[in-house]
Amino acid sequence: MLAGLKAGTYISKRKGAVIKASATLAPVLALALVPCCWRTQAQEMSKPVTTVDEEVTAFAYALDGRIAYSVRRNYKAKKYDLERDDIWMLDTNGKRKKIFSGEKFSTGDKPLTYLIESFTWSPNSKILAVQMDTITVDVEDGHTDEARALLFIDDSGRELRPVSKGVLLNAENPLWLRDNATLLYMSEDVLPRTLFSMQYVNLFSGPAGKAFEGRTFAAAARISGSNAAIAVERDRNMDGPPRLQLLELLAQDDKEVATLDAYAGGLTLSPSGTLAAYYLDNEVLEIRDLSAPKRIARMRIGLGVVQWSADEKKLYLKRTVEKKSADLVSFTVPLLVAYGKAADVPVSEPTPDFLLHGLTVREYGVSPDGRFIGIVLPGKRNLQIFSMR
Repeated sequence: MLAGLKAGTYISKRKGAVIKASATLAPVLALALVPCCWRTQAQEMSKPVTTVDEEVTAFAYALDGRIAYSVRRNYKAKKYDLERDDIWMLDTNGKRKKIFSGEKFSTGDKPLTYLIESFTWSPNSKILAVQMDTITVDVEDGHTDEARALLFIDDSGRELRPVSKGVLLNAENPLWLRDNATLLYMSEDVLPRTLFSMQYVNLFSGPAGKAFEGRTFAAAARISGSNAAIAVERDRNMDGPPRLQLLELLAQDDKEVATLDAYAGGLTLSPSGTLAAYYLDNEVLEIRDLSAPKRIARMRIGLGVVQWSADEKKLYLKRTVEKKSADLVSFTVPLLVAYGKAADVPVSEPTPDFLLHGLTVREYGVSPDGRFIGIVLPGKRNLQIFSMR
């Protein structure tokens, strides 16, 4: 947390970004963007089918194939330099449009700077939940407040404000319900971002109270096409093992799926919602059949960002943590085998298949139909789209 602003330069949450104080103080965060042409013919993965030649900070595919993406933009506002993100939409027909201008965005009378971390589409691909890291400054004493927040906009860029400030503070990991208006989000409960409680919000009527009150979770992922999620529950004092839970988000019912030997992050569900993958430690990934929870497989692949292929036969892995750069590889999903409670589960050490000739990437995402993969390059952070055919 930044203590207070004085004349000078301050490092922001984004590596390389700064908060500059003019005569007295000033925050900064940024974003800019430029669109691209979308060509659907198959090409070798050595050549991108399209490129966004700007500094892209985040992107996400909708179920219908469109891409929402954000780009850094620096703005001048009186004595402050504001670094913010604009949001653009890339249609499958190649048309692109800026739908949200960071320059015009405000959450009150305090100077605001922010970066966009990720997007989560509503089930009908009409609304975006935008994960932001924000910094606001008190112009009187220079005190700064940092917060993780959720902004909601429709696919034309219109803000949906469930609270008066426009963003939900201390909010992350939105879990949409099928009505496309209600969702649960997670609020930090045990610092630093170790365990979370859950809250309801309706985009049109506002906050709707606590969900699963009194319980804390390390992670949660929505099961596509349902009002359910898979979550990793931990006691607030971290006693006892982590438990994999099936949560009915609307009814607030739950069913324990399995007791885990350990949990180190990275919970992700296959597109059908029948398989879960998560890390037991910084090396070993466990895959579990949610319909037959005794069926598991373990792979020593190293900690990183995992995504499933559309056919659920492969796992993609960027071999480092979020927002850092590394190579992109894939692994074949191994055969899952049923093991008894005290069984010694073997750990395989598969050989990775390198994608994009070992090209280093900062961020990646696979289209829901499995036909394309988008990557953000380090350095200039251009977005490139490759055909997977």
